Amino acid sequence: MNIPADLKYTKDHEWIRIEGGEAVVGVTDFAQGELGDIVFVDIGTEGQEVDQHAVFGTIEAVKTVSDLFMPVKGTVAQVNPALADDPAAVNKDPYGAGWMVRITVSDPAQLAGLLSADQYKALLG
Repeated sequence: MNIPADLKYTKDHEWIRIEGGEAVVGVTDFAQGELGDIVFVDIGTEGQEVDQHAVFGTIEAVKTVSDLFMPVKGTVAQVNPALADDPAAVNKDPYGAGWMVRITVSDPAQLAGLLSADQYKALLG
């Protein structure tokens, strides 16, 4: 299982990568594997500020629908446009082409409360 060391993680299996003043958010390799074949991603929060741990969208697999939770408070600057045509990109490349949203982080101090790669590995057992 792929758990990149340069990312921060949530207990809900989202990841966040800081890129300058913005951050990129997606679901982990573990999450996409548990969900199975992803058929639809629904994110209607573009342009909205979303609180930490609040739902910013949903991800639908063949057998289930799961909420997506915001790792830190931020404004959704962009939803990944490629997911509309190819939601399976989340299965193929969860840390690359399968990213969910770009956000402007409202409270950078919240990043300190997220899990490191080692802590996330320990959470998974």
